[in-house]
Amino acid sequence: MQEDDALSLRHQLVNWLFTPLFLLLLFSTVTGYMAAVNLSNKPYDLVLLERAKLLASRYMLLVEGRVDVEISDDDSLFRYSVHDASGRKLVSSGRLPSPRPADFQQAQPQLRDTYFNDEKLRLVALRVKRPDGELLLIQAAEPVAARLILGRSILGNIVIPQLIFIVIAGIAVWIGLKRGFEPLERLRRAVAARPRNDLRPLDETRAPGEVRPLIQEVNAQIARLQAMMDTQRRFIADAAHQLRTPFAGLRAQAELAKREEVSEPVREALERICDSAQRCSHLVTQLLTLARNEPEARHSATMQTLDLQRISQEIAAHWAPDALQKNIDIGYEAEPSQIPVQGEEASLRDLLDNLLDNAIRYTPADGKITVRAGNGDSPWLEVEDNGPGIPEDQREQVFERFHRIPGNLQPGSGLGLAIVKEVAIRHGARVEIDQGQDGGTLFRVRFPRHTAN
Repeated sequence: MQEDDALSLRHQLVNWLFTPLFLLLLFSTVTGYMAAVNLSNKPYDLVLLERAKLLASRYMLLVEGRVDVEISDDDSLFRYSVHDASGRKLVSSGRLPSPRPADFQQAQPQLRDTYFNDEKLRLVALRVKRPDGELLLIQAAEPVAARLILGRSILGNIVIPQLIFIVIAGIAVWIGLKRGFEPLERLRRAVAARPRNDLRPLDETRAPGEVRPLIQEVNAQIARLQAMMDTQRRFIADAAHQLRTPFAGLRAQAELAKREEVSEPVREALERICDSAQRCSHLVTQLLTLARNEPEARHSATMQTLDLQRISQEIAAHWAPDALQKNIDIGYEAEPSQIPVQGEEASLRDLLDNLLDNAIRYTPADGKITVRAGNGDSPWLEVEDNGPGIPEDQREQVFERFHRIPGNLQPGSGLGLAIVKEVAIRHGARVEIDQGQDGGTLFRVRFPRHTAN
């Protein structure tokens, strides 16, 4: 779907689902790290304490600062020191911090972290009493690097499976959301593919239950819009039908008045009345033609096999006198054989009438108009002129009702090309606008391939 991320329901659901998961992962990582450090310290602390006790048992025979029992340790990272009650160092295997006074007061072993020479150590202080009553303090220490490696390993075993689980869950949720939103995407594509005048109700049978009330409300709104448009359409058709006779009578009476002996100002006023009546009559005719070719009229139309070559030739001959009045050369080019199309003859005549009326209206005097018809891959019809042309940015808008190109001073209702578009849609045809060979406008109507019944 073409959708704004800030308003996308899919992205909002993903955010609401995964933000708590990642916060939970972060919390789990912190607590897991603390648990991993605690778990890695316990076995190392037990080993360190046992080694300190072993040292204590061996140094119980310490006499006058001399060691009666030799101690050897293959662990180069392990360090120890022995102190008497005054804090004097008796023996050591490496440099360690001086004992704290409180260590001599505690009967239980004291474990703590300490720094010595910019190195973090885990140190145990163990107070022992010799048989002669003298107190000794055993300090044993080792770097914490191995503990950190074990802690990270434990943390990795905790966090990595959780991260993999979240990734798998994310993929599953994304696929689920995509499949869950597929009915909405199908509905969007179906609505986008509809013609602008298609006001059929939306299909709610395959929509999720949560969306059906929305579709039902949209369908109700479409029904109200359809009823309003039907009312407007009937009003326009009825009004146009009722206006035809008065405008025709007005023009006839003005023509009769012009034959009488009247002053020049009155004659000019009658001329203007005739012109205005003619334009109003043309507008009424266009409105009636548009109403006859509305989408709702398709159901009542009788489609039959017609000869596009005959119809286009007759319409071109019908408009020849109007072209000659402007000294426009109107030509006709078509295949000598029949060009079968499936359609309704009155509508096809409306289409070609409006194309030629538009071409004659905008082609200057001494211009040229050419009508062509052919049957290549499918039947087609062309009307080309050498008029001012239609700007590219206006070629889609000219099919809108009452649209006039800015700066256009030619009289007209703005309905001619709208009628052409409606007739084309009615016949399943496609209207294209291109630039003519002499810089004018080329209208091309491509009809569906005709299949014999």
